[in-house]
Amino acid sequence: MSVTLHTSLGDVKIEVFCEQVPKTANNFLALCASNYYDGTIFHRNIKGFMIQGGDPTGTGKGGKSVYESGKFEDEIVSSLKHSKRGIVSMANSGPNTNGSQFFITYKAHSHLNGQYTVFGHVIDGLDTLDRMERVPTGQGDRPLEDIQLNSVTIHANPLAG
Repeated sequence: MSVTLHTSLGDVKIEVFCEQVPKTANNFLALCASNYYDGTIFHRNIKGFMIQGGDPTGTGKGGKSVYESGKFEDEIVSSLKHSKRGIVSMANSGPNTNGSQFFITYKAHSHLNGQYTVFGHVIDGLDTLDRMERVPTGQGDRPLEDIQLNSVTIHANPLAG
């Protein structure tokens, strides 16, 4: 399964690892399908590290999963690592606190392995990721110009257009 994030800087297509991390994939895809992410911003951007979004409040403190408690447990899979640019993971505030926020890495970061659930990787749109990384930031690593996630398209086949 794959999704295309239609952002204000271009499209980013992500393959979602449905079989390896089913609960996380279900959460992300259900939020995408319900238009939860539409109109949100990427609120944190750290050059050489990652860009983070998925919080409807835009503060970095909000967002809930589709599950009853609003949070859900980590799905750490040893073969899924923060091994390259374009890895997509759930953001959290500690173990088993996944909600709606996610991040995309700008390069490999092995120190994140085992702490954050990897649930996908960028398969198209690395040029958009380049543009995102170049956006200047201010206090709290917040982009000085909004990088908006306008909408999401869900594809059944990760290689589909």
